Amino acid sequence: MEQYSQPLEILVVDDSPGDVGLLEAAFQQWRAQSNVNVVEDGEQALQYLKKQPPYESVTVPDLIFLDLNLPKKDGRATLAEIKADQELKHIPIIILSTSDSNKDILDSYKLHANCYMTKPINIDEFFQKIQLVEDFWLTTVRLPSLAGKR
Repeated sequence: MEQYSQPLEILVVDDSPGDVGLLEAAFQQWRAQSNVNVVEDGEQALQYLKKQPPYESVTVPDLIFLDLNLPKKDGRATLAEIKADQELKHIPIIILSTSDSNKDILDSYKLHANCYMTKPINIDEFFQKIQLVEDFWLTTVRLPSLAGKR
């Protein structure tokens, strides 16, 4: 695996404390160092990404984990807005949802999601899926934002 001089910046957009806790625990097992930031809805996610108050000093994430079913602004609308923004559309977005609906999957890819994963119920399977994310996004491919962090 390539080594980067700075930790990976991850934004998790999910309103489920249980799922967020599992993600944070899974990220702690990654070989790569990461900073995980969490927001609970699509409106907060867009404020974060656009560095609007109270997020003026945040670092733009290298990778976003986005749930579809969010309060205020759902994941679909959030995904569409991020991918329509010239300054943000390069950030890879992994949809991590309980939905296994073909419509949700197809709609997410039509909105330019980079990956769609269904949240597993089994904790071991959850950790395995998140490990596969690390293996793919940090070992197999190059993240656009990490190109300058080596």
